[in-house]
Amino acid sequence: MPAAAAGNAGGRVQHPYLCGQGRHPEPGRAGRLARGGALSGRRCLLVLAHPQDASLCAHLAAEAEAAALSAGWQVRRCDLYARDFDPRLRRGERESYYSGFRGEASWELEDLAWAEVVILVFPTWWFGFPAILKGWFDRVWAPGLAYDHAPVFGPMIPRLTVLQAVLAITTMGAPGWVDWLVMRRPLRRVLRLGIVAPCAPKARLVWRALYRAEAVAPARLIRFKADMRRQIAALAARLG
Repeated sequence: MPAAAAGNAGGRVQHPYLCGQGRHPEPGRAGRLARGGALSGRRCLLVLAHPQDASLCAHLAAEAEAAALSAGWQVRRCDLYARDFDPRLRRGERESYYSGFRGEASWELEDLAWAEVVILVFPTWWFGFPAILKGWFDRVWAPGLAYDHAPVFGPMIPRLTVLQAVLAITTMGAPGWVDWLVMRRPLRRVLRLGIVAPCAPKARLVWRALYRAEAVAPARLIRFKADMRRQIAALAARLG
């Protein structure tokens, strides 16, 4: 259920960032190390997964980045579409899964190994991850970096021991009751139990969903962004 741009009808607002005025370009490799923050600040990887530069998700990512920098964190911003990230797992990557993984997504692998905090900003489509973000998990949360294989195919052995927190910020076209009562929050469960817990057991998952994002009113958006900033400030206070 994609979150589309909001129009003016029915009390909806036409936001500047939904009209091509809110572009947040992806820095090149030389600019990947975050701006602001002391060298000793927490290392934060912000991953954006939306194809439109002026999307609501891009706006939320910029707000989250500003809040992280205000908290004194170092931030690497990874816009998967701007990087032209290929979500397809390579044949060689898969064939090396059990014999010394040879990852080809070198920038992204380096970013994840560096991070103490990961902020994910993405739309929920069909109650799932966008394909590009799913591919990021497939290719980057990889054996030898995110986890190790246990003998005789036992439980995964976590490797992301420095990762302390994951903040997931998602937009969704559906109302909250559908996600909670009908679908039972599938993405949150997958991210918490299937990805973060096996690879980074020390990491706390914070999940924030903006429901009915296609028709978000200004006041509700302001409240959502304020809550997002509070969550980042709370994580900064807890992590030190």
